[in-house]
Amino acid sequence: MQDMSTHRYVVVGGVGGGMAAAARLRRLDETAEIVVIEQGGEVSFASCGLPYFLGGEIADESALLVQTPESLAAALNLDVRVHHRADGLDAAHQVLRVTGPDGPYELAYDHLILSPGARSARPPVPGLDHPAVKTLRTVPDAVELREMVQSGARSAVVLGAGFVGLEAAEGLRRQGLAVHLVEAAPHVLPPLERELAWLVRQELVRLGIDVHDGVVARSIEDDAGQAVVHLADGTILTADLVILSTGTVPNTEVFAEAGCACDEKGALVVDEHGHTNLPAVWAIGDATVSTDAVTRARRPVALSGPASRAGRLVADAIARAGRARVLPAPLGTAIVRIGGQTAAMTGANRSGLTTAGLPFTTLHLHPLHHAGYFPGAQTIHLVVHLDPQSGRLLGAQAVGAAGVDRRIDVLATAIRAGLSAPDLIDLDLCYSPPYGSSKDPVTMVGFLADNVLTGQTRLWQPDELDWARSKAFLLDVRSADEFATGHLPEAVNIPHTQVRGRLPEIVRLAAGRPIAVLCASGVRSYLAHRILIAAGLPSRTLSGGMLTLRAWLGFAADTLLVKETAR
Repeated sequence: MQDMSTHRYVVVGGVGGGMAAAARLRRLDETAEIVVIEQGGEVSFASCGLPYFLGGEIADESALLVQTPESLAAALNLDVRVHHRADGLDAAHQVLRVTGPDGPYELAYDHLILSPGARSARPPVPGLDHPAVKTLRTVPDAVELREMVQSGARSAVVLGAGFVGLEAAEGLRRQGLAVHLVEAAPHVLPPLERELAWLVRQELVRLGIDVHDGVVARSIEDDAGQAVVHLADGTILTADLVILSTGTVPNTEVFAEAGCACDEKGALVVDEHGHTNLPAVWAIGDATVSTDAVTRARRPVALSGPASRAGRLVADAIARAGRARVLPAPLGTAIVRIGGQTAAMTGANRSGLTTAGLPFTTLHLHPLHHAGYFPGAQTIHLVVHLDPQSGRLLGAQAVGAAGVDRRIDVLATAIRAGLSAPDLIDLDLCYSPPYGSSKDPVTMVGFLADNVLTGQTRLWQPDELDWARSKAFLLDVRSADEFATGHLPEAVNIPHTQVRGRLPEIVRLAAGRPIAVLCASGVRSYLAHRILIAAGLPSRTLSGGMLTLRAWLGFAADTLLVKETAR
């Protein structure tokens, strides 16, 4: 290894990415000078734990502090300077201009690593400067919010229902506050598919959180110290505190002015090793542009895991030039708890695939998280996208009370490995009744994918409901009692166990139309579908059955579906 005893590495920004880079550089080079500049007071804290501190599940503020300047100096001989802000960069002379508690100074470097992170976006809403409007990005933010709660705040509005917004809303509700959650997108947790987001919304409502989705805040006014939030639909919400969680903006202005290339949203553009367009300047984390592993879209990925891994890899690229692994394209694997439910995702969703112009087929499954005969089995609602020709896995999402994390982690690994959906059949996954089934939910994805790709199963999707109602013969193969709880008005009920014996009747009713079969979850309709195919009848089965269709319809299900007295 080359002698780097005279090298000085300067890292701007701590927390996940910056501290990972600094720590890795020390492990690779014992003699170098490593300086970390952090404008806040905490250089290494558990940012993902902030909502849980707000909600009281993490009781002590100190639990959020992973490392301190003193502990980092003792363990890794790092020169960590908190309350120091990077004000300018002279890349030609490799000098960073910094302002600290004692004033401005210049800091020369041999390599500069930028991990400036991002700040809360401020939408054009008059009144955002109201003293009740807060953000949840730092430990002081979380401490201030919890002090407001402990000082008597009884109501809150959370603007933005992404990951942090959901966690903040749940935390505030756990503390006993009346909580309104406002999301401009058509549904909460916008990266989640529509039919799964409805399940999340239902859980939020069960928790007692008032959800306002598909609407924006127009203005915020003051009423005797309280914030009065006016929504675009005319709703007026009064709250003791408002949490702004409407996205982020990269903290890159200083570096862009110095010549760092950025995309149209201000994120730093880097190569496969994290190098910017400036010599000896590298960048990692929320403020950088990543290439999506599936769609190849270019955008920042604000997730802790990719940031900390990038910190290590950029350090390798600096200290082990020519031998470092490239930065992996992120899959955006993420997970969030909502009350008793968990939502997780990996890879591309419908929106990303459509925007990229990639063809895809969608599978819906509702397996149990462990053996059904073992007490406590919970349903996992799975949505999986795959290439209709190759079967390549493109993305997966799930919502459920248990087992969601494990299945999405397996599917994320499969996508990274380049497996096709039918390859999932061959995975050896651990099984015991308390943990899973001999046919694991992941295995079931493989079975269904293989059937679809080989033509054994033809699906129709919830977004094809108009076709099914107007152009097809709708055959509902649930039991009569299930049918009575809610069915499509055009549907005819013939339980799946009667389909063989009533084929002539089905042929007469179909009158040459294709047959759109459905049941509760897609299992019985698949059995009926195979009988119809064997009889030479054109048939398709609803992906995910009525469970998926109800979630897809949302509020419209109550008006569209017909209920009747059980026969």
